[in-house]
Amino acid sequence: MPMTKEQAATGSVAKRIAGSISKVIVGNGEIIELMLCALVARGHVLFEDVPGTGKTMTAKALAKSIDCRYARIQFTPDLLPGDVTGLSVFNAQESRFVFNPGPVFTNILLADEINRATPRTQSSLLECMEERQVTIDGITRKLEEPFLVIATQNPVETQGTFPLPEAQLDRFLMRLKPGYPDTEGALAILSRFQADDPLSRLESVATAADIVAAQEAFQNVFVSEPVMRYVVSVCERTRALPQVQLGASPRAMLALMRAAQALALIRGRDFVTPDDIKALAKPVLAHRLVVRGMYSHEGIQEQAVEEALSSVNAPTEAEAKA
Repeated sequence: MPMTKEQAATGSVAKRIAGSISKVIVGNGEIIELMLCALVARGHVLFEDVPGTGKTMTAKALAKSIDCRYARIQFTPDLLPGDVTGLSVFNAQESRFVFNPGPVFTNILLADEINRATPRTQSSLLECMEERQVTIDGITRKLEEPFLVIATQNPVETQGTFPLPEAQLDRFLMRLKPGYPDTEGALAILSRFQADDPLSRLESVATAADIVAAQEAFQNVFVSEPVMRYVVSVCERTRALPQVQLGASPRAMLALMRAAQALALIRGRDFVTPDDIKALAKPVLAHRLVVRGMYSHEGIQEQAVEEALSSVNAPTEAEAKA
């Protein structure tokens, strides 16, 4: 089946945005592609890495590349839920309460250092991220599409932080780790920023309507039964591993399939292949796994996903098209 006009347009939009972000961010093409995949799949992204690896810069570059609203919240221990969602304030002149919307009423929200806020404030994002709405004083207000939350956190510094609970982590479609650049990438960064600030000159290359259209188009990407069975088998395998206490849930299976549909569309296909599943398994599943205490060292979640992938036979591409 040939790709529809809407599906073909999604790949073009993704390439333009990726090219725009690449004017600021050196390397990390895979991270940029995965972030766009989450955007198209109507998911949210958690950037987890040490300070100075470009987490906030990448989020800002994405926001400037799209003609839409952008807001940033610096999460701190004294931040309150109302500072995120907004609150009703009494207007003496009108003798009534008036709702003042918080920064969450935007299209792209950067939740910087999200683990520095208390669990009470962190939970204020649960309804926003899952249902794309805010309920205050018994009144539910819908958030405008597209709506993407990009959160950052530093996994090394734990003093004065509040680790995200499993329910909060499960709201993020992906956890991405940019990492340090290689030697050539580091030299390119120094050269690019020596006497310039490319972020300040970045202009939008897509509209909010383009993103909404892409989010509607990705749902029609074909997923064959063998590929679905592959997704189920990989997720079920994570639950059987001895080092995993809590494996991938049905929500994780859905997240993996939807992310694969979006990735296929970005890569110019109207069907999902096993390679799409393999490329997305770690960023989509790893942060959702709860490992047992004796195994809880850095990277064990990714290793568990790799073990699950290696122990399940993948279907052929011919079966994926069938």
